[in-house]
Amino acid sequence: MRSMRKRIILGMMCLLIFGSLCACGNPKNGDLEKINMACFPNITHAQALFMKGQGSLEKAFGDDVAVNWITFNAGPSEIEALFAGEVDIGYIGPVPAVSGYLQSSGDLYIIAGASNGGSVLIAGKDSDIYSAADLAERTVAIPQFGNTQHLSLLALLSANDLTPSTSGGSVHVVQSSNADIANLMAAGNIDAALVPEPWGSILEIRHEGRVVLDYDQVDPNGIPSTAVVIVRKDFLDAHPEAVEKFMAAHKEATDYINANSNEAMTIINEQISLITQQLIDTDILSSAFDRLEISWQIPISSVMDFAKIGVDENLFLKMPDEAIVFDRYTK
Repeated sequence: MRSMRKRIILGMMCLLIFGSLCACGNPKNGDLEKINMACFPNITHAQALFMKGQGSLEKAFGDDVAVNWITFNAGPSEIEALFAGEVDIGYIGPVPAVSGYLQSSGDLYIIAGASNGGSVLIAGKDSDIYSAADLAERTVAIPQFGNTQHLSLLALLSANDLTPSTSGGSVHVVQSSNADIANLMAAGNIDAALVPEPWGSILEIRHEGRVVLDYDQVDPNGIPSTAVVIVRKDFLDAHPEAVEKFMAAHKEATDYINANSNEAMTIINEQISLITQQLIDTDILSSAFDRLEISWQIPISSVMDFAKIGVDENLFLKMPDEAIVFDRYTK
């Protein structure tokens, strides 16, 4: 009888252990089934577009994880999607990355860099603007108030003892879509523009604009960050191995793009065309890429410079703390 009881008890224990192991292996109980990736159809998000075209993440994660790419045209809408849990990892500008970190009280991390530079100060072909100091009493366009180019312009003005008219100064700063800036310049409604690539090259090559300050001159603090990679804290906590696999693919894509720029540009341009229905002309694309640094290193000093400008201009209530950067994968 005792032997029978022992066998029953042992059998029940085996069933419990087996059931526990089965539960651990069940995808519905915590395993990752899909990863939602975000990027812009812009060459500054080069690694994202390259990996999207090459199926790099599908290869990294295997058949068990679906990769869902979502494209955005502005940082705030991507941040909202991250807050809603609709995006897990995203490529985005450093300014909305800081804004998202502050708004969420630390629920978004910067885990990698993506690109630096890629913005230029362009004047009209008949303009007498030859330096930042010449922007006094002029009208300068940027793509969006509060974005990376806007904060770069504010830093540039400050370094030259100039102030926007909204703060009592003499420089009139206006926002306009990149596509419309060329028309505004041609009509004489603006004197100069600080724009990201490929729009800088489009203004220079197609509309005879003159480069006043190139990508390595527009920021007095050095070549500024243009795009970084951010992740939701709860996704990182739940799936650190997935983030590690992503980072390996991100680094590999970065190295490949830098070593094979012509081939990579073609792949990236094809992805932009699939999203926007328009290919970038080869001469424009080549010029734009020459003004970009593609890197996975986190540009923390540039991110903090943008944050400080944002605080000074009352765009941010406070500076982010050092926890905004999660650098385990970039050390």
